[in-house]
Amino acid sequence: MSVLPSTIGALLKSQAYPHEPQKIELVQTQMSFIFLTGEYVYKIKKAVNLGYLDYTTLEKRRFFCHQELELNRRLCPDAYLAVVSIVEEKGELRIEGQGKAIEYAVKMEKLPQDRMMDVLLPRGQVTLEMVARVAEKLVGFHQKAETNQKIAAFGRLDVIRQNTDENFAQTEKYIGTSITAEEYQHIKDYTDNFIDINTSLFDKRVREGKIRDCHGDLHAAHVCFTDDICIYDCIEFNDRFRYSDVASEVAFLAMDLDRYQQAGLSRHLVSTYVELSHDEELLKLLDFYKCYRAYVRGKVESFKLDDPYIPEEEKAKILTTAQSYFELAESYV
Repeated sequence: MSVLPSTIGALLKSQAYPHEPQKIELVQTQMSFIFLTGEYVYKIKKAVNLGYLDYTTLEKRRFFCHQELELNRRLCPDAYLAVVSIVEEKGELRIEGQGKAIEYAVKMEKLPQDRMMDVLLPRGQVTLEMVARVAEKLVGFHQKAETNQKIAAFGRLDVIRQNTDENFAQTEKYIGTSITAEEYQHIKDYTDNFIDINTSLFDKRVREGKIRDCHGDLHAAHVCFTDDICIYDCIEFNDRFRYSDVASEVAFLAMDLDRYQQAGLSRHLVSTYVELSHDEELLKLLDFYKCYRAYVRGKVESFKLDDPYIPEEEKAKILTTAQSYFELAESYV
């Protein structure tokens, strides 16, 4: 495991924060350092270029912090508080201090961990009524979500092919690690054939305004059942991953419910969404997008296997998760 950057190490001290938390916990994703400090969470972007995202300059990290704030307030307005500066004061780092920013963070209210959908699912504590409320929230969100010519273009066949081809190109290196050669070929053949056979359906979705500025990363870990339903952590770093068919977004969460072996909840989510939105055509695309979304999750988990900051023992768990997503993707073929 690599040594943490000095900035990150310095933020593990209580005096770096205005509320001087008693306990600070650091969580990492491939693109962020996340500090849990009691009632507040501070999220700092890693200075990385992963091809599909570029956080390499301070200016870019500032810009994407503001994007994250603005876009996530659409579905989780109360939790996203501010973009704050990290400054040096008398040789010490301070979050929300005065002076020239050396880094930026998104400040959030800490959401209750025990109300997260991915925590409730294994306990059998997610009901049909809760899933119906999520579907209802999504219908309202998708109806209001922005669409225009630029966004609609992301539903075109060449863009869908670009997305799927990119998936297969980026996962080739993991054949024999997190995905078998047979799974890879089976899913690739199915994907290519589905696109070839359904060109008119994809075109129709574009014409009918079904391509919207969506959430982009809608799985169970990003749904929190507070007084309202908070759907957080949308994709801010690449518009291409947010601009999609609403069917793809619904399929994403439905796929994740399948992963938790909750097929009944998955079906109820989809049927409620279709009933409220009157979008019966979504059903023709459901398995294609479930397969696509499961594959993307398998890919993202596989990327973590190359992250120098993630300890080896954690990577064993990550590998199992990646393999299970690729197996799930194949189950929709």
